[in-house]
Amino acid sequence: MPNARNWLDRNALTGALQIAQLVPEAYAAWRPLLADGLQFFLERLPPARLAHIFAEQLNLPQAATPARRLVTLLRQCPTLHKLGQVVARDRRLAPELRENLQGLESLEPTTPVEAINAVIQREWSQVAGLEVGSAALAEASVAVVIPMVWRDSDSSAPRQGVFKVLRPGIEERMHEELEIWSLLGAFLEERCVDRGLPVLDYRNTLDRVRRLLAHEIQLDHEQAHLTRAAAFYANSPDVLIPQLLPFCTARMTAMERVDGCKVTDSGSSPGERQRLARILIEALIARPFWSGSTAPAVFHADPHAGNLFVTRDGRLAILDWALITSLSKAQRIAVIQTVTSALTLNDAGVARAIASLGCSSDETALRAAVAEGLRQVRQGTFPGLDWLMALLDRLGTTGVMQFPEELTLFRKTLLTLSGVISDVSGRSSIDEVLIMTGLTQYCREWPARAFAPFASRAFGSHLSNADGFGLWAGLPVTVARYWVERWRDALDARALMFPAPGTESL
Repeated sequence: MPNARNWLDRNALTGALQIAQLVPEAYAAWRPLLADGLQFFLERLPPARLAHIFAEQLNLPQAATPARRLVTLLRQCPTLHKLGQVVARDRRLAPELRENLQGLESLEPTTPVEAINAVIQREWSQVAGLEVGSAALAEASVAVVIPMVWRDSDSSAPRQGVFKVLRPGIEERMHEELEIWSLLGAFLEERCVDRGLPVLDYRNTLDRVRRLLAHEIQLDHEQAHLTRAAAFYANSPDVLIPQLLPFCTARMTAMERVDGCKVTDSGSSPGERQRLARILIEALIARPFWSGSTAPAVFHADPHAGNLFVTRDGRLAILDWALITSLSKAQRIAVIQTVTSALTLNDAGVARAIASLGCSSDETALRAAVAEGLRQVRQGTFPGLDWLMALLDRLGTTGVMQFPEELTLFRKTLLTLSGVISDVSGRSSIDEVLIMTGLTQYCREWPARAFAPFASRAFGSHLSNADGFGLWAGLPVTVARYWVERWRDALDARALMFPAPGTESL
């Protein structure tokens, strides 16, 4: 680590973090680009903030690991803090790094209570009988949560709740960092050219991220999302959405207090943890996905463990609704069409469905990626959500396709939630739960299907009667495709093992 005399060297901190040690080997080619981007970000922070960041680094023990130094940096930058929460349980990262990043999910409060009380008094000083706690419960990337008790009248029983208050100065910090993000995309595209990496659409991607991160400080938007979520989960006895209290403002949210612990900290039995993992998948993925409404399905887009609590009575409490994403009916239909086409080994159907999810710049590369995906299916991989997201990842990271903002955020949601589910109960599978709930939904639709148009997909399963008939009627063709393609796979494998004379060096 640099000493106090050379802390102004812009390379000092990025060198001390040793980014190469933190990025998985599978993404080794991107390590220099990540270091470039971090350096670009740091050198554009205001001098006073940069000085504070380096002072914190110098206060760490000389032997502090790169992982600890990185997390210490992320805590000082709310936008980076949020990205750290996203990957905190990604099992592709080293265990030490994951453990350090998980500390970002919920921090020990450091904001002075006096500063929080000042905000509360300024925002809603007219609440009678209100008693604010003497210590905050938790602190996150942009807000602090502090307990409170109030009475509707002198004779009423006390009611417990919490205030979620923006941290003092956080709006200014967010605006400073979001301005840097608006410049970062163009810089990364230029560096990709210099380093010989695929030139992806970083400008639009980071602009989308920037707009999403801006929602973190718009508490009135979160309050609207909480109201909508409460209505959606009203008939779900295993799910708790905190109830809003009447004294909310644009900079402060008042809601009921949730007593419990993070889902990953639950000390329950293996069976109970498996039940909890299933509730996570059903509530956060399956139920909105299989929604029969033609309106977009809304998903909680920040499901890290700090936002997912298990209550004392065993319910799943879903907190912090600042970030949401949605999938339209057409997008959900496209997902199902991709899966059903893959089940029938219909490469043209898969390519057509995937093309409807985004914008393709190379049809030949798209067909090649689909062919590789179907080869995996023939070898035993079930073409579920995990398979589809891996295929979309390959198409996106190679620049073959660009996907809309909501689909990108949905992918990020799955990545975060998958890590949480693995830590709750490693045996649970998103695909397994999604398939079972989808089949249940399909069976419930049978009475309505008797009167529906043959091609109508106005169902929660997003399948028409024609789709169901096609799956069964096309079974002989699927079997033929399977054996023909398996034969071709065998010939390709033999050609690799025993190349024709004169082609060994090609």
